[in-house]
Amino acid sequence: MFLCIYSSVLYKFFSAVSTWLLAPLLRPPILRSRVRGSRAGKPENQIYHGFTNPRRAPGSAPGEGRCPQGAAAALREPPLPSAPGAAAASPPAPSRRRRGRPGTGEARRLSRQRRAQGTSPPGCAGAQVVLKMPSEKQTAVKYYVGVDVGSASVRAALVDGFGTVVAHAEQPIQVWEPQPDHYEQSSADIWAACCCVTKEVVRGVDASQIRGLGFDATCSLVVVDKHFQPLAVNSEGQNQRNVIMWMDHRAVSQVKRINATQHRVLSYVGGAMSVEMQPPKLLWIKEVFGITYNNVKILCCGDVAVKQPKAIRERDEERAPHKYLWKAERWGVPLQNLPESWEKVGYFFDLPDFLSWKATGVTARSLCTVVCKWTYTSDRGWDDSFWKMIGLEDLVKDKYEKIGNHVLSPGEAVGKGLTRDAAQDLGLPEGIAVAASLIDAHAGGLGVIGADVKGHNLPCENQPITSRVAMICGTSSCHMGVSETPIFVPGVWGPYFSAMIPGLWLNEGGQSATGKLIDHVVRGHVAFPELEAKAEASAHSIYTYLNSHLDLIKKSLPVGFLTVDLHVWPDFHGNRSPLTDLTLKGMVVGLTLSRGLDELALIYLATIQAIALGTRHILEAMQAAGHEITTLFLCGGLSKNPLFVQMHADITGKPVVLSKEVESVLVGAAILGACASGDFASIQEAMAKMGKIGKVVQPNHEHKRFYDKKYEVFLKLVEHQREYRSIMNSL
Repeated sequence: MFLCIYSSVLYKFFSAVSTWLLAPLLRPPILRSRVRGSRAGKPENQIYHGFTNPRRAPGSAPGEGRCPQGAAAALREPPLPSAPGAAAASPPAPSRRRRGRPGTGEARRLSRQRRAQGTSPPGCAGAQVVLKMPSEKQTAVKYYVGVDVGSASVRAALVDGFGTVVAHAEQPIQVWEPQPDHYEQSSADIWAACCCVTKEVVRGVDASQIRGLGFDATCSLVVVDKHFQPLAVNSEGQNQRNVIMWMDHRAVSQVKRINATQHRVLSYVGGAMSVEMQPPKLLWIKEVFGITYNNVKILCCGDVAVKQPKAIRERDEERAPHKYLWKAERWGVPLQNLPESWEKVGYFFDLPDFLSWKATGVTARSLCTVVCKWTYTSDRGWDDSFWKMIGLEDLVKDKYEKIGNHVLSPGEAVGKGLTRDAAQDLGLPEGIAVAASLIDAHAGGLGVIGADVKGHNLPCENQPITSRVAMICGTSSCHMGVSETPIFVPGVWGPYFSAMIPGLWLNEGGQSATGKLIDHVVRGHVAFPELEAKAEASAHSIYTYLNSHLDLIKKSLPVGFLTVDLHVWPDFHGNRSPLTDLTLKGMVVGLTLSRGLDELALIYLATIQAIALGTRHILEAMQAAGHEITTLFLCGGLSKNPLFVQMHADITGKPVVLSKEVESVLVGAAILGACASGDFASIQEAMAKMGKIGKVVQPNHEHKRFYDKKYEVFLKLVEHQREYRSIMNSL
């Protein structure tokens, strides 16, 4: 009897020990995600990501390779992958401050271990992680990492082969605004953030399951020397601030002179180059930081005229339109602190290409960046005559080494994959495939425009992809339409061949300030403190609260009709498309003496409507030139705002399709990595398998007449603004 009991106890003991020891080998890795923090300039991300009170994570100092203290916690459990051919399972709806319980066995042991060691990865103390043991069927799942660098933050996602985001993380990055219309960043700060968020999303994942890495980023300009060290783009000589952001408008005079040339390359950017593109910024750098006289650097000093030696004046007249220079000594800046001269520059990168270089050590450029922002064409390459005509002939002499003489298609594998140093920085396996990158808006288009729409009764069903426009809406908005043959649309960028989807021509409309404009209007209103207090008391974001407040004050009217006497022209940061007029300003007509919350809600609504009316303006220009557009596909932060989405459906008269994965830009970046890995034969195949549609919002056709009248007023606003300018210019 005693031997039987003793044998039974020993059996149970060894069974438990065996289960405990073998669990890590039998189960797939634990995945987690982190709450996305609010993003400066992207108010929609503070509200509509599904969490009502996300914690803001402070940004790290430039060059720091660690995550912020108190980083936001993981509150979403990874969904199981769908069977091949089936739709991906919907993730559970998130709730406010939802905390999951670890499972039994290995998960509970890891939970105790992380409580003892800290639940965050190194440098991320305070992050809280939700653990869940996935099904054993996940052991064979292939994962791809997508990294997205936006205007104010860096995000990363771990995405499976069905397009499901199983983990994502976000970290803010710093923006400097040393003077109006000058926006700068640090490439070291950006790379450090990339490393932090990537380490977070892959922590605990079997390295053999991670197949590829893709980057997208804003089309900002990165300046480094011949040893790839950062060079200043500012008068303070701060080398860590070596990025001129996409929305920087310092090169106004340079872009005017470029457009005055009427060179043939301008026909591929809507007939006029934007100040947001790279050639005017390059010219600004050369003219401001590239002039020396008697070994003394000469800097532009705005519109302050000073007496100069004749030789300097003549050189200035040849190389700069403003004719005002200032010697460094007269400006009061020590020579050793001035920015490096033009001759010291080794390379100019578009930010997406800088990231692929950091990952691989290869200076190849993406066809997307050089075609869309640098005047490269896929058939003729660089046009020597253009660069010589605008005064940047030295780029031709260097055989374009500084701006790229090796160009790859988006999704093509770069070099030999991830280098050892980059692998250590990112927490990824050395040698995994790294894809040629995309601009962020184009990645969003890739993530949403190719989704299967069968069974949703949409006008684009059984129609080619050319009947769709992808709208990526965040800080700014981009409108991406493709065609089988080149379509030249006045005021709309392109046509660009294979810049987003191989084999198709791309036209890109855009609005320079959308999320940033909404944030500016709301936070600048006198009633904002009241709004902020009431939203916090109700445990809602400010925009969720505003949407609810509009429903309260509309009474029996449709909410959109509340602005019958209030109209906004939204070009507070100039017009990108279709007017390509940087000098246009914002307008508001119909203000009263009211200072309360009702008035704030109305101006918020009118601003959203103005953005949607601007989209209609762009779509009409594209359709007049030959595009046949039936359906809008929205992604980005603003697509999480139901009011923003409904206004775009009602005002354009077209159905709006939302992505099943709200992080469509990250899915697009991951699609690049999937293509580079060789797991998909083409970008089109990856788009079809990894892109999934979610909600469809139909327009309310009963409101068409009202919005037609609003559109008529909208067009009158810009007409009147130009009339006012003409009157004042006649002085």
